[in-house]
Amino acid sequence: MSDRASPRIAACESPREVNAASPVTTLSPADTPAGTPPAAPTPKYHRVLLKLSGEALGDERGTGICPEVVHAMAAQVSEVRELGVQVVIVVGGGNIFRGASGSTRGIERATGDYMGMLATVINALALQDALEKQGVPTRVQSAIAMSQVAEPFIRRRAVRHLEKGRVVIFGGGTGNPYFSTDTAAALRATEIGAEVVLKATKVDGIYDSDPKVNPHARRYEHITYQEALMRQLKVMDAAAFSLCMENRMPIVVFNFFEPHSVRRVVQGERIGTIVTS
Repeated sequence: MSDRASPRIAACESPREVNAASPVTTLSPADTPAGTPPAAPTPKYHRVLLKLSGEALGDERGTGICPEVVHAMAAQVSEVRELGVQVVIVVGGGNIFRGASGSTRGIERATGDYMGMLATVINALALQDALEKQGVPTRVQSAIAMSQVAEPFIRRRAVRHLEKGRVVIFGGGTGNPYFSTDTAAALRATEIGAEVVLKATKVDGIYDSDPKVNPHARRYEHITYQEALMRQLKVMDAAAFSLCMENRMPIVVFNFFEPHSVRRVVQGERIGTIVTS
């Protein structure tokens, strides 16, 4: 299933920032001033890992880097962070180079995978730039050492960044060939103590077949890891599903390009498909 996205994405409104240290006064409906928006629900998750495909950063063909798309992504991450949620991101590199496809054209598989890992760092830097332009402090950590542009991946440092309110983007995959960025997402989510993996796609969940090919495809609201593996559902690879299953890490698969979709998932709204045990 391709995660390629259209750049035609509405800009997201950032919610008003709330000072968590301020005293909270509970008002009854009768006491609430007219025109005052309701208080935002308490987030269901407080530390999340967002998995983005490389194609999602690209143009209509899923190639290159589309600035409008990247800034729209940053807006969604920003409004979630303003709820007090700690956000880490793992991004793919398929919009620039995909190691598996390179090996079919004569590039040795391990070399192709390393090239793909470098592509993920390029995407991470683009996303970092967009986030910081919106006032979101961001750090990029790479599994492949490149100290001029990114920190090395250090688990305790990543956690400390989160505790200071920074967004952390993990580039370079796992640092090893033959492992996808989906597997990297499952691994990093477990390492940094995330509560959920948010798998962003361009469809509204997991289907039993491709909904673009089969108009009668059925969407799952909930599915177990075992069912996903048995049915060979391609939304994530088997290694990623297995790692999440072993560590009881829930996965939410949802349409990232619906307005405020990340915020809605984080606040507990039932959208997309949840994968649990």
